[in-house]
This record gives sequence, structure tokens and C-alpha cells, in this order.
Amino acid sequence: MADDQTTGSPPVPTTPPDARPRVTGVARVGRRTKDLAKTILPGEIAIIDHEDLDTVATESLLSAGIVAVVNAAACISGRYPNSGPLLLPVAGVSVLDGVGSEVMDLVADGTEVTIEGDELLVDGEVVVRGTRQDLGTFGEVLEVSRLNMGDELQRFAENTLNYIQREGHLLIDQPDLPDIPVEFRGRHVLVVVRGVDYKKDLDLLRRSGYLKEQKPLLIGVDGGADALLELGYRPDVIIGDMDSVSPTALRCGAALVVHGYTDGRAPGAELLEELGVPYVVFASTGTSEDIAMLVAFERGADLIVAVGTHSSMVDFLDKGRAGMASTFLVRMKVGPILVDAKGVNRLYDNRVRKRDLIPLVVAAIITLAIISAVSDPIRTVVRGLLLSVR
Repeated sequence: MADDQTTGSPPVPTTPPDARPRVTGVARVGRRTKDLAKTILPGEIAIIDHEDLDTVATESLLSAGIVAVVNAAACISGRYPNSGPLLLPVAGVSVLDGVGSEVMDLVADGTEVTIEGDELLVDGEVVVRGTRQDLGTFGEVLEVSRLNMGDELQRFAENTLNYIQREGHLLIDQPDLPDIPVEFRGRHVLVVVRGVDYKKDLDLLRRSGYLKEQKPLLIGVDGGADALLELGYRPDVIIGDMDSVSPTALRCGAALVVHGYTDGRAPGAELLEELGVPYVVFASTGTSEDIAMLVAFERGADLIVAVGTHSSMVDFLDKGRAGMASTFLVRMKVGPILVDAKGVNRLYDNRVRKRDLIPLVVAAIITLAIISAVSDPIRTVVRGLLLSVR
């Protein structure tokens, strides 16, 4: 969507607030968007506090069938070109933006609310006011963010370099790997991360025959484990802080690796203790997808295929990270055996085009004619048909 808002393109018309549709529905209030998306029902209104609403979170809300979003913060802050929120107006979802954090306390979960113009109403009374967004207004903010890109890139690069000075050991040290009861050596390893287009890329790998032919070891990074289950594949390993993995995935029999911090904390372990499932902890300053790649590399994988991973500045700013040192270092280390399949669905389109069918039909007719000409039994049948017609 962001490509449609490039400099020089015709401006998208902005709809006056009074002309935008009035929306009424049950409000669902959630401070963590990804958790809210799991429970909100079709036709309801999501009330969130999520600055720079990322693409994955936006898609999860749309998949739930919401009719509107009320955001306490700004869906696009203008710090960087975050195009994810543009998916909302494209899908016909109303957006009331920047209403203030007090909305999280003023509106009770399950209350019927109405969005009218730039106001949010409960029982006919105005609760908060914000900015009603559409493609035009979002496009204006996005254009400003592109102008700010240089300053944001400089800050991001400086943070990354500062982190590299502290985390450079990732490149040369042998990490203290936990005991994972899965054999990696000599195998392809598919690492699935809940990133942009991860479901489409994973589905293409399935349709292409890669999963069936290579039978790679499957690692689900947090919510990536559920993406594998949705396609009918059981993950061999699940790595992450476990906050976005379903109980079904956690109980599917995969080896569980909790991403812990170097100070000894491992928040995801508490959930697994409650579920009574076995797990190990891998303490690292990197991201969960980084340690998934490190484990595969250090355990002797032949090839690492990554789906949905985060590898750009925008990816990391979407995740609220100010730098990407660990990912940069890990990718330098595992680079010789890493294939990044992010966005691979855009490279291949398996639809059959009409212009491709015509040569196929002509070739089939010619083939039948040749077979008929050289085959005695077919010539005999044809003569019999012609005589019966006469």
C-alpha cells in the first residue's frame, strides 16, 4: 500500500469528518493488540493503545472481522513510513485515532459505543475526541514520515553500532546451547516467524512441494508455531517468550525453548510451568528469531530457510526496537547457509493465464490429429463414422 503514496502520485481525497459513516458496536478494550485480536468478535470495535500500529497487528485485527479501531495513540506517528494502518480504510474499517490513553479506563470492555465524526460516544455522551482517519489523511502522515526518514535512519544506525559494541561476541563466541531433543545435523531447517506475509510465503513453500520433498525440521518462533499447525504441520521446535503461542501449539509435542534474558529472567517459563509441559531456556540478548537461527547453525543444519523474519529498519521499528545489532551479527554468522524466503510469494504466481491456454489447446489438437493420421485403428473408426453418416 505504501507504494501507492509515493511523491508525485495523485493525492488521495480526504473525506470530511462529518461525511464519514457513523459506526456503532460492542467495544473490546485491550492494551496488547495481538492478544485482543484473539478474542474480539466480528462486528466489534477494537479499542487499543498502539503507537505505530504494525502490519501484522493490523492484519490480525482485520482477520477477526472488526468494524472499527479506536486508538489511544497514533496509528502512524510520522517517525518512519509505517504503512500497516492503511490496510484498515482499504478494508472499510473506520479509524478514530489519537484519542488519548484515558479511553482505556473510560470505556469498559463490552460496552456499546458509537463513533460519530471525530467523537466516541457512550449512551449518547461524548467520551473522547480524536482524529478520524482515511486513506487520504493516513497518506499525508505517511508522506511526512518519509521526509523524516533520514533522521530516523541515522538514529537507528547509531543505536545498532552501539549495540554491536556490546553484543559483538555473538559473532565469534560459541553459545551455550540448551539440550534440545531434536536432530538438526544435515537437515534443512525452516524457521517461521510471525512477520509480514508469513502465511502467504509459508503457503507457497507448501504448494511448491518444498515441504513435502525436503521434509525440513520445522521451528515456529512464537506465533509462527500456530501458522504451521494451521497448514497441517506440527512444529518440531517452538522458540520464543511464548506470549503469542496458543495452548494447542504448546501441547503439540514440539520441543519448547524459552527465550530468556541474560539477567536470568525468563517470563515465558511461568506459562509453561502452569501448563505442566517440559521446556529449556536459552538466554540471549538477541531476538527469538535470532536464537532460532543460531541454534540451527550451531547444531549443524545444512540449510536455514527463514519465513516472516525481520530484517529491515521498518521491521524493527514496528517491533519497538531502536536497533538491530543481534540480527545483523547473527545473519553475518549464519549467512552461508541462510535462505531468506520473506516475500517469496511475490515472485511466483501460479494462476493459469488465458493466453497460456491457447497454445496448449492448439498443441493438443495438433497432437490428436497426428495420432489419428498414423494410427490404423483410429483411421478405421473414422472411416466407419463417415460411412454411417453417408
